Amino acid sequence: MKTIPFLSLPLSEEVQNAIAEMGFTEATPIQTAAIPLLLEGRDVIGQAQTGTGKTAAFAIPALERLQPQAKYPQALIVCPTRELAIQVAKEFEKLSKFMPAIQTAIIYGGDSITRQMSVLKRGAQIVVGTPGRLIDHLQRGTLDLSRLQTVILDEADEMLNMGFKEDIERILSEMPESRQTVFFSATMPKPIMDLTRKYQRNPELVKVVSQELTGQSIEQSFFAIKIAQKIPLLIRLITHYNFKSMLVFCNTKLRADEVCEALREHQYLAESLHGDLSQAQRNTVMQKFRKGQIAVLVATDVAARGLDIPEVEAVFNFDTPLDPEYYVHRIGRTGRAGKSGMAFTFAIGRDLQKLRDIERYAKTQIKKGHIPTQKEMVASRQQDFLQKCAKPWP
Repeated sequence: MKTIPFLSLPLSEEVQNAIAEMGFTEATPIQTAAIPLLLEGRDVIGQAQTGTGKTAAFAIPALERLQPQAKYPQALIVCPTRELAIQVAKEFEKLSKFMPAIQTAIIYGGDSITRQMSVLKRGAQIVVGTPGRLIDHLQRGTLDLSRLQTVILDEADEMLNMGFKEDIERILSEMPESRQTVFFSATMPKPIMDLTRKYQRNPELVKVVSQELTGQSIEQSFFAIKIAQKIPLLIRLITHYNFKSMLVFCNTKLRADEVCEALREHQYLAESLHGDLSQAQRNTVMQKFRKGQIAVLVATDVAARGLDIPEVEAVFNFDTPLDPEYYVHRIGRTGRAGKSGMAFTFAIGRDLQKLRDIERYAKTQIKKGHIPTQKEMVASRQQDFLQKCAKPWP
């Protein structure tokens, strides 16, 4: 897809300076397609994954449309999780660095509502929040959306998957009809399209095509095995390649806990991440993973969406993803910034057909993987030992 330099876009000097300071010169495909439409005030449906620059694609136009001296909410970004809300708010703060009059309020559960009330009272023009806490503020009368210019639903498909449909509709009902309404979503299931028809006006669809999402620096392979072979194969591959930082994706919370426990039994430092964990537990797990205190993060798709997960050496699809776009999202966690990464997918029975669908969708080839032999594993351990011995003593 065609891309353009940021300097060719009709952006303010303040925003251009912020973009330059962030080190960006060329707009990504989703930014190239979405920013001009959003600057015109058009309603947009953006289909893009994490890692494609989608946050800046909606944040830059939202900032350009603000009236900095008006001290009331003008742009609202609704996110499914606290982690994504914080990530989006940080992006807005970076892009508005040279706009001192702009304030951003982050609204989510588990944080002091008194502090949030104080920020809103001071007159934040940008509000980023999760559905439940936004509803709470609306009911208390501490959030006024009557003069809102732009509303953005980020990762709208995940919000619907998490049961936020009624909350979203309640939030949208509190806004003026003249607002600009923007949906960003990795997938476009029927419930999303139903919402767009109900709440948007002649929306323009912009989409990052699949071949631009799959990293070329990722070595992808699959293993056609039986369910009982999954854990032994996972252990064998981790041991053979001696990975230090890994993500293991499962389709259910129960499976994630089972895999995590199996890894611990084999003396691997592992934690699970899924929707049954409290916010405090999720924070603790992520902090450990970022600090390298755990080597393996076993996660469900919903829990991992929107998280600021650091670069990992390998991604394991312990369960073949239910949707081809989830595959792209999962493996995109490795092989970033020119580095190489590995992605392994375990396939059982009909999963092989899903793999063919994934290959067609992502325009990629997933080769049949090689299961390391006992001899190869011994050689790998010997090589690892020799490398450790070659390092200088502290």
